[in-house]
Amino acid sequence: MDLKEKAFKLIEQYVQNQNLKKHLLAVENLMRHLAKRFKEDEEIWALSGLLHDLDWDITKETPQKHPLVAVEILEKEGFPEEVISAIKKHNHLQGLIPETTLEKALYTCEEMTGFVVAVALVMPNKKLSEVTVERILNKFKEPSFAKGVNREIILKAEEMLGLKLEELAEITLKSMQEISDELGL
Repeated sequence: MDLKEKAFKLIEQYVQNQNLKKHLLAVENLMRHLAKRFKEDEEIWALSGLLHDLDWDITKETPQKHPLVAVEILEKEGFPEEVISAIKKHNHLQGLIPETTLEKALYTCEEMTGFVVAVALVMPNKKLSEVTVERILNKFKEPSFAKGVNREIILKAEEMLGLKLEELAEITLKSMQEISDELGL
């Protein structure tokens, strides 16, 4: 069984929430796009996105434990260290500093998928095809919109990765539009 098959089996085992499953798919595809952008290993980056919130259903009441449960599971299952390290460092509550490009990408970019979903949900037909980069940027300036999204972390993508907000929004939107049917948007 390859790592992607193993990842999907783990998701079926540990993730019950359908919206969380969609988030994992969105981040998987975003990370694949970012890997292309940075000329990195697409499969490793995609796996990191796919598995980054594996333990969220278990740890959501104790967010400071997220993603430590996932890290234990993935170590036991023999996933690559770079995937595990990126997942371990993606939760800012852990206080760990992302060092590699992969770690920085997962840390700063995964929340953008949630923001793009929020923008899609206020569109007339609630579809990603209606969303534009300009719309994302305008909504990003509204502090009351999608309050649960940590904008400060997203904005660190420019400092950590050299990705301006507009470019990150464009990459995220394109990656999510490619799988809009799977995301139900």
